[in-house]
Amino acid sequence: QVQLVESGGGLVQAGGSLRLSCVASVSGSAFSTNAMGWYRQAPGKQRELVATIATGNNLNYADSVKGRFTISRDNTKKTVYLQMNGLKPEDTAVYYCNWNADVYAAGRGWLGSRDYWGQGTQVTVSS
Repeated sequence: QVQLVESGGGLVQAGGSLRLSCVASVSGSAFSTNAMGWYRQAPGKQRELVATIATGNNLNYADSVKGRFTISRDNTKKTVYLQMNGLKPEDTAVYYCNWNADVYAAGRGWLGSRDYWGQGTQVTVSS
């Protein structure tokens, strides 16, 4: 019912830029977006928040990316973007798109909030 497709990852030199995109495709139930965002997981480390954009355009960034990364979204296209500038080798990780949404079903109403994840896209920053 929900598929998140990420794109834009790749290999870049330190100081370079990349732009990640994530498109949500939905079918069946109706959805109301609470927040969309990006998380990342480096080898041997836990998945961590990078940036989120919530209802009312409330933005939240990890301290390590503030001033370098910018999150934005297009609600009509159910797409979230992450513009990454000034990339550092420590930014190397698999980046995952996240969509938190309220789910509604015909005849049943609100089913609750759900978290959906993309398959991940690799970002590698060389020194």
